[in-house]
Amino acid sequence: MTRTVTGIGVLTLVVVLGAGGAATARAQSDWASEGPIVHGHHHFNITDRAAQERFWGDALGGTRTTFAGSEIFKFLNALVFLTEQAPSGGTIGSIINHVGFWVPDASATLTGLRDAGYPLITERELPDADVQDGVYCPVGGTYCLGYVLGPDDIKVEIMGNRTQSMPIQHHHIHFNTPDVDSLRAWYVEMFDAVPGMNGNFKVADLPGVNLRFSETAQNAGTRGRSLDHIGFEVDNLEALCRRLEAKGVVFDRPYARSEELDIGYAFLTDPDGTYIELTEGLDAY
Repeated sequence: MTRTVTGIGVLTLVVVLGAGGAATARAQSDWASEGPIVHGHHHFNITDRAAQERFWGDALGGTRTTFAGSEIFKFLNALVFLTEQAPSGGTIGSIINHVGFWVPDASATLTGLRDAGYPLITERELPDADVQDGVYCPVGGTYCLGYVLGPDDIKVEIMGNRTQSMPIQHHHIHFNTPDVDSLRAWYVEMFDAVPGMNGNFKVADLPGVNLRFSETAQNAGTRGRSLDHIGFEVDNLEALCRRLEAKGVVFDRPYARSEELDIGYAFLTDPDGTYIELTEGLDAY
């Protein structure tokens, strides 16, 4: 029997598992990068599961798999979870404006998305750029990019990376914040992200994800929006939680374990309102 996930995050998956619902034989997944703290997942609130499954699976090419009886999608360096709960708004207007993926040919991917009926919003998002048919190719550059709006107003950036062989992989999370330096420093301090620059963007890197920051007015927190929370997979999560508490972090949900799923988890919120789930063991799926 297929179970519907009715809450948000790994914690709620414990509730919907019956006695025989836990995974028994699992192989190490190939979705995650190496490191003590790596990018793990995105968790979306949705109104139409079939529409979202077409977007993440058929249109973007995520690999369909089952977690705790519910269908999720695997990309290199990211899992996508879907919860059937009407969001309070899309990604635009929240602290996380969009998430980004690399593809070998951005122009071809964006054209395919447009032909499948998904609106390309590149010209609106880059009003001063020379956008052609929803695609921006910088003069003299070696790549193209564009933005697509998925169901429930989920904004996704598609970036070209001609050196990659896989059809699609996760690349970045883009934060809109009134204080770039402060928010970036928080991710560096709490998660050992490596600060740097990517073009004009101040960024911080963790295995599997580039965290990008733009200066804007204050935006809404993510909790309850279409992108409800982001997730990081952690080695020795309980010890990390103790270190974060010693640094003054107050957890929304403190460290706990699901024995049924063999996963540790905790929830916290960054200073600008990004809801974050930390997991240990999710990379086994």
